[in-house]
Formats: sequence, structure tokens, C-alpha cells
Amino acid sequence: MELSILFEYGWVLLLLIALEGLLAADNALVLAIMVKHLPDEQRKKALFYGLAGAFVFRLGSLFVISFLVDVWQVQAIGALYLLFIALNHIFRKIYFKKLENHSKKEKKKSGFWGTVFKVELADIAFAVDSILAAVALAMTLPNTNLPAIGGMDGGKFLVIFAGGLIGLIIMRFAANYFVKLLHSRPGLEIAAFVIVGWVGVKLAVLTLSHKDIGVISYEFAHSAEWKLFFYTVLIGIAASGWFFTRGKGNGKGEIALDTTSN
Repeated sequence: MELSILFEYGWVLLLLIALEGLLAADNALVLAIMVKHLPDEQRKKALFYGLAGAFVFRLGSLFVISFLVDVWQVQAIGALYLLFIALNHIFRKIYFKKLENHSKKEKKKSGFWGTVFKVELADIAFAVDSILAAVALAMTLPNTNLPAIGGMDGGKFLVIFAGGLIGLIIMRFAANYFVKLLHSRPGLEIAAFVIVGWVGVKLAVLTLSHKDIGVISYEFAHSAEWKLFFYTVLIGIAASGWFFTRGKGNGKGEIALDTTSN
């Protein structure tokens, strides 16, 4: 593999790790809240089963999407979905957070298997977000000389799979670090979802440049200029989330996400 291609793949993998880390921290908070009513041992098992299910779903989904990734309708749905979850999250975060805090009501808590089912559904939703974002980032990478896996170039498949696997590892072992980071730099959470929306724009550009649509030229969607612009904006979004928000600085916000099952 040429050095330039290796560098480009390494750069995308680093971006995926950073994005997966921020999203995994947000997801870990949700999962911790979902299982906190369970006894300690059941809480660990529920999270363990949930993450195991998420791994199986991610791997299976990646094989499926590898065969559909060049279908423009699938690309369009993926782009719209990424834009929707980004806008929905940001809108709720900014405008409805206080409303939700005031309107919380005591709900009947689910039993162990009911909680496991809810955790599985949440993990599946998180996996879809991560896979679509990873696919959109990897789509414009150059093909490698690795054998195809599923219906996708082997190099692209492996970088997407590695990003997803690292996301699960982060949820298991490094969630507390990223939660603390989000607490000290709260703007990073919104920045992460702005990045998800920006990745949705990238996927939309790929869709519009598809040979069956041709609204945007294929050459532009895969050009070095567009890639440079995309990554410059992406880094700018991340930098804005880091530098232009005040941290709370009290170290709170740690969660207990121990999924060790005995």
C-alpha cells in the first residue's frame, strides 16, 4: 500500500476514534441511566449483554451495508438520517433540556430482561449512527489492493470495522474519561453531533454525485479540494467545541459502566 494511501486511511481512522469516543460517552451516559435501578450484579450483566449484542449487530450490519453502499437510495437515506439525528439532538439539547428536567415523572422501572431489551434497542440505534458516519467518512477513501470483504474494498471495510470496534471498547473501558471530558468541555457534545451532521452532508454530496443522479460531478465529490474543505470544516467544528465553551471544572459526571459479567 502506498504511503499516501496509508496516511489517508490512518487519518480517517483517527477521526473515527475521536468521533466514536465522544458519541460513546454520550451513549454510555444513556445506558448508565437505563440500568441504574437494577441491583449491582444485574446491572453489570445487562450492560454486558447489551454491548455483546451491539458487537454482533455492528458486524452483521456492516456486512449488509457493504453490499448496498453504492446504491444511491441507501446513501440518500443515510445522509438524511445523519442530518436528522444531528439536528434533533442539538435542538433538544439547546431548547428542550430545561423543559425535560421540569417534566420528568416517576415511571415504573423495567425488570432485568425488560432492561436488557431496552439496552439492546439503544445499542442498535447507537450502532446505526456510528456505522453510517463511518461509511460516509470511508466512502471517498481510495481503494486498496486488499481483497474485498462483503461488497466493499477490504481496506475500507477494515477501517470502518476498526472504528466501530474501538467505539465499543471505549464504551467498555474509557467511557468515564470521555464523560469527564464532556463535563469539562460541554461544547464537545454538540460539536460531535454537528460533525455527524457535517458527515451527513458529505454523504449527501456522494449521493448527488452518483452516476444515476449526476447533480454534482463524480470528480468533485472525490476530489482533493473537496476532501480538504471537508476536513478543514470538520477540524474547525471540533476546535470550536473545545475552545469556545466553558468547562464546569468540578470533575463530576463520572459514571459506573462496568460490564464485567461474573
